[in-house]
Amino acid sequence: MKKNSNTYKLAVCAIMVALGAVLSLVKVVQMPFGGSVTLLSMLPCAMVSVMLGLKWGLAASFVESVIQLAFGITMDGVLGWGLTPAMLIGTILLDYILAYTVIGLAGAFRSKGYVGICVGTGLAVFLRFVCHLISGAVIFANLEQFVAFGASWVGRPWLYSLCYNGAYMLPELVITMVAATILFRLPQIRRIMANETVLAASGEYFRKPPACRGLFFA
Repeated sequence: MKKNSNTYKLAVCAIMVALGAVLSLVKVVQMPFGGSVTLLSMLPCAMVSVMLGLKWGLAASFVESVIQLAFGITMDGVLGWGLTPAMLIGTILLDYILAYTVIGLAGAFRSKGYVGICVGTGLAVFLRFVCHLISGAVIFANLEQFVAFGASWVGRPWLYSLCYNGAYMLPELVITMVAATILFRLPQIRRIMANETVLAASGEYFRKPPACRGLFFA
């Protein structure tokens, strides 16, 4: 199968989306009102974006968002949270569709080489945090979960959302960035992920023999 064929890219996306879905079920920390620290569940779709470009990265991440929504409905009981229709739609969009689709932006700076890949990955995870931050401050501003953490949180939705979502997204960001830093430095991954565009832009980091050129990147 040609490495630049759409069939090959679809296969890569399918494998990475499936891997991300499985890793999302491995929860290191589970928050009481949704959200968790997982075992690198965002990294596979981020890698798709880096390897194949934004178009494929966003497409794979969107599929991942739909899978996460299905998990939210079947495992977390989103439909049973007592949300109004407007709140439910907002939750679906901000906490699932947008929150996971933005992971596909990880390859936005892939032409800048190693540093650009790491920055793009960090930015993608941060944008997911922003989606959850807005959701917590706007959609869940008046729910009783504020009282559960003490009366001092009542009337401070942005502070509450920042602390609550930051409690699991910050560790998720750190874990993902550490893993990405290590992963993208491995010689095996460098050979797999090398492409002429990144080589021309970085000039130093991704070096490979001619036989390896075009092995994985679009």
